[in-house]
Amino acid sequence: MTVLTTFILVGMVDSFDPYFATVELNTTPESNGGPSIAVMPVSAFPCEIYEGKVFYVVKLREEEDATIVCQKDAKNDPGRRKTD
Repeated sequence: MTVLTTFILVGMVDSFDPYFATVELNTTPESNGGPSIAVMPVSAFPCEIYEGKVFYVVKLREEEDATIVCQKDAKNDPGRRKTD
């Protein structure tokens, strides 16, 4: 069995409470399996989250841990409304 040593996952927050977020994760490029669902601690995100927030889980080197990177929000974009 081969273990992934580098990867980029595209995630989106489905719902959250003060402690945990339910998220969808997709591989890049997308595979035939569809999205995976995960529950992550809100404290793992380096940004403010809300429903629909896009983020990335990035692991570029085998010796490093995966990192969560938040997508920058577009200013004055009515399509990205916070719901919290």
